[in-house]
Amino acid sequence: MSFAAEFKKFALRGNVIDLAVGVVIGAAFGKIVTSLVENLIMPPIGYLIGGIDFSSYKWVLRPADAATKTAEVAVQYGVFINVVIQFAIVALAIFAVVKMINKLTRHEEAVAPPTADQVLLAEIRDLLKKQQ
Repeated sequence: MSFAAEFKKFALRGNVIDLAVGVVIGAAFGKIVTSLVENLIMPPIGYLIGGIDFSSYKWVLRPADAATKTAEVAVQYGVFINVVIQFAIVALAIFAVVKMINKLTRHEEAVAPPTADQVLLAEIRDLLKKQQ
């Protein structure tokens, strides 16, 4: 099998396409969550703590110097705080979605009648219990 044919077979498998769709949707979802955190959640939190924006928190290691045209060197820990909050929101959203899917799946399983094999196994189980 040639390299091109083998690659085509690999690239067109269902799992690879599903993964690609998941990555694209995940990237779009990430943008939505970023906007949600930066534009809707962080402003009220900043207001509650005195109008402070976390993204402006930084530890300046070396200030900018206009005379030598050197840029500021700083550890921007406020941006890190924003990213941690974004992660928590994403994790909470994914948890809620997975929990909802699990609930729907369990509901469907509970409604489904037992198969013939399951009925037969239940009868065998009951007979074995009687023998003990």
